[in-house]
Amino acid sequence: MTQAAAARPAQAWWVLLTVALAGFASGLPLALTGQAMQAWLSLEGIDVATIGFLSLVGLPYTFKFLWAPLMDRFEPLPGLLGRRRGWLVITQLALAGALLALSTTAPKTQTLGFALLAVMVAFLSASQDVVIDAWRTDVLDPAHRGLGASLTVLGYRLAMILSGGVALIWTDPANAGSGGWTWPEVYRFMAMLMLGAAALSAFVLPRVEPLQGPRSQAANDLRGFLAVLVAVALGVWASNRWGAQAAQLLAGPALASTALTPALQKKWLDLVALLLGVGLTLPLAAWTARAARFETLLGGLRNYFAQPGAAAFLLFIVLYKLGDAFAGSLLTPFLLQGMAYSQAEVGVVNKLIGLWLTIAGALLGGALMLRLGLWRSLLFFGVLQMASNLGFWWLAQAGRDALPGLVLPAFDWGFVHLAQPTPVDGGLLMAIAFENITGGMGTAAFVAFLMNLTSQRFTATQFALLSAFASVGRVWVGPLAGVLAETIGWPRFFVVSTLAAVPALWMLWRLRGPISALDQR
Repeated sequence: MTQAAAARPAQAWWVLLTVALAGFASGLPLALTGQAMQAWLSLEGIDVATIGFLSLVGLPYTFKFLWAPLMDRFEPLPGLLGRRRGWLVITQLALAGALLALSTTAPKTQTLGFALLAVMVAFLSASQDVVIDAWRTDVLDPAHRGLGASLTVLGYRLAMILSGGVALIWTDPANAGSGGWTWPEVYRFMAMLMLGAAALSAFVLPRVEPLQGPRSQAANDLRGFLAVLVAVALGVWASNRWGAQAAQLLAGPALASTALTPALQKKWLDLVALLLGVGLTLPLAAWTARAARFETLLGGLRNYFAQPGAAAFLLFIVLYKLGDAFAGSLLTPFLLQGMAYSQAEVGVVNKLIGLWLTIAGALLGGALMLRLGLWRSLLFFGVLQMASNLGFWWLAQAGRDALPGLVLPAFDWGFVHLAQPTPVDGGLLMAIAFENITGGMGTAAFVAFLMNLTSQRFTATQFALLSAFASVGRVWVGPLAGVLAETIGWPRFFVVSTLAAVPALWMLWRLRGPISALDQR
């Protein structure tokens, strides 16, 4: 039993409530560099392939395990806020500042500056996630982690309803003359919310005391981290310097023999150059970490890989949400540009109604896990996740108005309003409902699975590694998805996204023994 659960068994309900609050803080910035940002870019008239490449601003989510060891090793404001809360307050205050800066930058005329600020927001958001994931795993008793995972999804999705759903209604052009918001105003408001989250983190979240026992040398960890940063910078520089030439050499002749337009050929070459850069940078960073003796990182990795099936678990983590990530990576441009739905309609259905259904799915998933167990939950929910992608295939094939819809009347709830009645397409509602319910169920089981894989001594390092692998699909499929959607069209794109879920289900069947054993810990 963890420190918090042992010390305050009568206050378990309070710990679970704070887990939901932390989930809200974690979910708030994600849409602001994801789907909300895509809506802003779509409104500015930026093409789908460019939006796909700009999804790379989320790269810090896939590399956060590199600096997570510092959050395990060091305690900012020692003795004041405990092991985790000091880092949480620092990252949330910095997030507020970065969102404020982003609100002053125009994406169409200041694209590079906008992208760099978005990367900074993603870096700080990923850092916040490192701390929240570790804090949640530390304060929750293993018996409550399934319920804790459901409440995390609850808070997370409530935040995304605000930043990714209500925000689209606020900024819909139909509301422009009646109190509608601009996107910069939305980002300034979200910055203020992050300031409030920092206050809650400082004064409300349960404290986690420092671990006792020997620790790695601080100088080694700092030196190792700086060495890894240098290695990553060298890999990025080499990729920028020679990546395009290497991509042209490897893929140029094959692409030239196709019927693709020169513009699409260029985008495919850019994608190949990107993959070559990753193939160079990651091994270079790993070699540097070993050479520089980055002990907290290396110790956390050794501890994780000591358990049976560790490497296979990592591959499964990448694959489990891959189909979902493929379909969701360009869902907002598909709905706004491909299907020509209005921002208000997308905001109401995909973000408000859809995310509430995700919450319902997460809570249902948490309840079913008590009866099904971890492995059967992952399998059942995974099959449903895969099938949900076919809903968007059907929507792309059938088009608008294939099913009877409804008209949402104008309303004014104070914090959000519609200036005029908004039609809601029945086909859109059906596809979104199925996808969000099943996605919420799968996420609840998946988060519980990740928590069961970590060791308390290296919680931040290991959970950051696992969740970074989990975000590989969400971040890295964006460039491929954008180019692929332009090349083969939306219906075939969603068929590919469905097939992308099959390898995970095959692996899950093969890993049923080791995953079932995690329930016995």
